[in-house]
Amino acid sequence: MSAHVKKRKIDAECRVFNETWTAKYLFTEVKGKAVCLVCGEQIAVFKDYNLNRHYETKHGENYRKLTDEERARTSEVLLSKLQKQQSLFTKLPTTPPRDGAVRTSFVISHKIAKNRKPFSDGEFIKECLVDSASLMCPEKKETFEKVSLCRQTVARRIEDIARNLELQLQEKVVTFDLFSLALDESCDPAQLLIFVRGVTKDFEITEELAAVRSTQGTMTGTDLFQEVDACLDKLGLQWDKLAGVTTSACPNLTGTNVGLMKLMQDKVKEINPESKLLFLHCIIHQEELCKSVLKMNHVTDVVTKLVNFIRARALNHRQFDALLDESEHGDISDHTAVRWLSLSKVLKRVWDLRAEIQEFCEKKGKDIPELSDADWMADLAFAVDVTALMNELNSKLQGKGLFAHDIYSQVKVFMKKLQFLSSQLEGNILYHMPTLKEATPSADHLRRFSSLLGALHGEFSRSVQDFQTVESEMHMISSPFTCSVYNVPSDVQLELIDLQCDSRLAWLFKSVSLLKFYSSLKEENFPRMRRRAQKMFVLFGSTYICEQTCSAMRFNKSRYRSSLTDDHLSAVLRISTSDIQPDFSALVDAQNVLDPLTEQEIKTENQQWGD
Repeated sequence: MSAHVKKRKIDAECRVFNETWTAKYLFTEVKGKAVCLVCGEQIAVFKDYNLNRHYETKHGENYRKLTDEERARTSEVLLSKLQKQQSLFTKLPTTPPRDGAVRTSFVISHKIAKNRKPFSDGEFIKECLVDSASLMCPEKKETFEKVSLCRQTVARRIEDIARNLELQLQEKVVTFDLFSLALDESCDPAQLLIFVRGVTKDFEITEELAAVRSTQGTMTGTDLFQEVDACLDKLGLQWDKLAGVTTSACPNLTGTNVGLMKLMQDKVKEINPESKLLFLHCIIHQEELCKSVLKMNHVTDVVTKLVNFIRARALNHRQFDALLDESEHGDISDHTAVRWLSLSKVLKRVWDLRAEIQEFCEKKGKDIPELSDADWMADLAFAVDVTALMNELNSKLQGKGLFAHDIYSQVKVFMKKLQFLSSQLEGNILYHMPTLKEATPSADHLRRFSSLLGALHGEFSRSVQDFQTVESEMHMISSPFTCSVYNVPSDVQLELIDLQCDSRLAWLFKSVSLLKFYSSLKEENFPRMRRRAQKMFVLFGSTYICEQTCSAMRFNKSRYRSSLTDDHLSAVLRISTSDIQPDFSALVDAQNVLDPLTEQEIKTENQQWGD
């Protein structure tokens, strides 16, 4: 009887949510409570009176005039909006809270290293996460507070990620049919950068940082060879699969008697006397050295002095900037002697602002006689046009994953342009030299400039001699249907004839990339063609990736990161240059086994040993 009375009391108070209240009072049920769809306020007891009082008091004025149909549509829209918000902050049930916090710590540490940020930025990121959670989802704030991102934790995470990437690379190198190396050295401190590019039987290309080898002593060819040998041994790379090496023009690397190249060639011949390594010198480096052929020092020295006079003094810069307010050109750019790639833009800006610069120098009592010298101005105009062409070439030679035949093709195009422009200058045709045309050069100027372009063409011809030794093979691989059978190696002539006579393969060649085309060739029909294609694709055309990594190294080794160790630097460089995605699941599982320090223990440790 008492139970029956209690049941009648509950029924009378309507303590079960009535679905009609959604359209009538704009309420819905969430976890046993009535939640207002308009303001989000919660009402614990399901009573018609309570919901009606809230609706009339706070929202009646805005929704009372709606018809039943309009109120029903409005409630549906508000309910849909609430459900989307709830789904946004719903945590996946398959991820335990602690594993989620550890995985988040790894992911953020990976991004810190990928973007070459200081390890201490992890604490700032965590602070942002906790503040965001407290505003958007207060019930999740405690979860975000469990994410460990102090400096020591980030450092350990980055080391673990780097080891994981190295292990994945070791698994990949087992599948390499051939590989090549790109080498460059940094002198501050003495470090050797080694990049590896490998190709599998399915023509999958992997290009990764193999190692950053630091040496405390000398950097002779023998020292460098020992570092390369140790690197290959650690990764499990076999010397007999090494197809080529690309380096800068450093004597330690290219010496013919005791240089690294000589020692590497001897090592390969020791394993297989018939093998011969292909050595390539970085075209980007040699393209930069070509500026000496143009004999522009008398131009660049004056331009550097002008820029430094204007930019090095704050007052001069402010006054010059005020003078430019009436000009259509922007401010003049900084330039230093070592920034060759920026020279083209600086020369162009000085030429465009030559009148303003001369006026400013006269006002400041700075005597620059070259600005009034017609010969010097003609040389400046010529330098503007030529460096613009060279910068255009340089931008095409830069980029990760470029093939050697593509780089060599761009250089050949540039060399033809030099020959064409040289003949144009001899005929007093300046259509393709717009800045020089403005300077109205004399016939003597044009003859001299034509001679300089000829000398530059000769310098490029000398610099690409390494590529010319394999030019016929490059042409055969990049254009197999147009190359002559008589100009290719004898062992592939018959396979090439079969290839050129197959109309299906001819159509496929035009439809897909080179890698996909050669991977589609059957091993039993074209074994030698596939092998030679692998050898061409695996070559580094330049050491651009090494130069890019050196820039990243200098960025990381700032005076604000004086405690950065060689191991940490190596880990950051591996992560920032890698295309391999870390196995976060394996990292989290390993971390659970290790049972790491809690955040509070880490903070105590930091206070004890210092940050």
